[in-house]
Order: sequence, then structure tokens, then C-alpha cells
Amino acid sequence: MKRALEITLISGENLRLNKKPVKNAVVAVRVEASHECSTKPAPDKGTNPQWNEKLAFDLPLHAGFITLEVKCRSSSGSYKLVGGATVPVSDLAGEPGTPEGLVHFLSYRLRDSNGVQTDGIINISAKMSGPAPAHKYEVPRPPIGVPVGHQRKMMVAGGLVIGVPVRYAQPCRC
Repeated sequence: MKRALEITLISGENLRLNKKPVKNAVVAVRVEASHECSTKPAPDKGTNPQWNEKLAFDLPLHAGFITLEVKCRSSSGSYKLVGGATVPVSDLAGEPGTPEGLVHFLSYRLRDSNGVQTDGIINISAKMSGPAPAHKYEVPRPPIGVPVGHQRKMMVAGGLVIGVPVRYAQPCRC
């Protein structure tokens, strides 16, 4: 079962590659590893491109994140990554009980290929329709076991010894 996701890639702010304004910026949206769509190149050059382009996807219920990547065309013709953002599907769907088809306007700070936060921002709107995923809330369980051994060795092994309680029978004294 799937949900319909419509994302409008509105604009970018302060997009730079090696401290230079970007040219021909596109946004690639990846829902799953095998499914990616991208916008047309932004008509304006510089640090604040505007796309105002809608992309529609079938979003699997198990999907937890979508990936947005802003890329620009280099002089060699290949695309270079300006920055990316990983967006939780819960941001797009809203809180449990949110009416279906509600439009969310969101902005995300971009990170470069090394995961370092850049000054670039991407502005999007998203609308989701279809069945909402079942929300299950799990209470974290404390680990079972007793810390054992040398501190450095504990970190490698996970630091816990887990045992199974066994009933000890007293020998019969007749």
C-alpha cells in the first residue's frame, strides 16, 4: 500500500559551491534508493534560484525519509553536489490526526557531501494523501545484564553480560 506525495520545490537561498554562486541548479528528490526525480535547471543564476516545480511520488508506507539534493552543472557538463537534506516523512505528513491533503511549507538547511552544514537553504511545500501509517509508540527498555571487564574491552563487546535465570534445585536431604 502506498501514499501519494506531492512536493513543490519552491526556491533555494544562499546556494554556493566553493564560495561561488551556482549556475543551472537542479533539485533531485529520492524517495527510495531506486526512485529519483529532478527539477529542470533554475532559470535564474546566482545564490537564490527559484524552481516552483511540482513533483509527484508514490510513497511506500515503510518509507521513513526522503532525500533532497541540490546540484549544479559544472563547466565539464557533470553535476556537482551543492548540498543535501534528509527529510523525515513525519514532517511531510504532519501530526497524527492531521487532515489529509494539508499543505506543509518547510525549509531545510543543506549539508555538503561530508555532512557539514552549509549556509544554503531549500524551501519546499508538501502535500500527502492516502492511508496514514500506523503510529506505534515503543517504550525504551533498559538493557539487561551487568557491566563486566576492562573499560576498553567493554566498549568493543557492548559492555554487558547477559544471562538466563536458571532455577537451582537443592539436593534432597533425606
